[in-house]
Amino acid sequence: MPVAQVGGDNRGRATADLADARASSRKTRRRHRKSAAATALVAASPSPPPTPSPMQRLFDTSKEVFSDSAPGFVPPPEAVARLAAILNDLKPRDVGIDPSMPCFRHTESKGPPPVTYLHFYACTKFSFGIFCLPKSAVIPLHNHPGMTVFSKMLFGSMHLKSYDWATSSPENDSNTLTTSSDGARLAKINTDAVVDASAETIVLYPENGGNLHCFTALTPCAVLDVMGPPYSSADGRDCAYYDESAYSDTGGETRYSWLKEIPSTFEMKGVQMRQRFTV
Repeated sequence: MPVAQVGGDNRGRATADLADARASSRKTRRRHRKSAAATALVAASPSPPPTPSPMQRLFDTSKEVFSDSAPGFVPPPEAVARLAAILNDLKPRDVGIDPSMPCFRHTESKGPPPVTYLHFYACTKFSFGIFCLPKSAVIPLHNHPGMTVFSKMLFGSMHLKSYDWATSSPENDSNTLTTSSDGARLAKINTDAVVDASAETIVLYPENGGNLHCFTALTPCAVLDVMGPPYSSADGRDCAYYDESAYSDTGGETRYSWLKEIPSTFEMKGVQMRQRFTV
């Protein structure tokens, strides 16, 4: 009878186990290589850029909106809506101000409360800054020649009165002049109301929207203005101030006034602010 080899079955099982171990090792090495490749890919991928600050978004958007700025320039509606949305979301902390700052307090009993302008940026295309008015402070009636201006109340409340130059008389009579004998021009009231920080951004244009306006602070308040192009005495676009007198009764709801340019002694204190954005 055949003689059985002692341990034959055990050797077969050992050979199979060795083959399985080798296969498992190869799979493990492949997994390690894939994992290492994936890790290297993640490490090589650029990190997402940081979220820009509110002031950075304001600067970047203003730069885009006023890229073609020139006297008489009006941004397209989409651009107006985009910049207005940025301003609508701004809070006082975003621009580094609060009502406790000295520029919002009137400590002297003599004379009208002073107005302070916090200047952030200016170039030939646009500028922006914040008007700081203590309670009862007034910015007299003035114009914005050839300019588009975005104004946003950051806090407080004020009375706003604005005009646009009339292109015709209230009676639509071609014989009625829109310029008086003393040089005053006829203007139509655009806004005569109280506004506060809940109001959305007000936009005025070269020919409409209330290009001439005046502010009277009912409480300490702050107004951020983005304007383009800025005032320029070299280009003959200085800020002009006006006195207003009532137009004769038109018998209707439309209201008009005569506006006459006058010399003005109005001055603001200017403060250069640290740029909280990258130009």
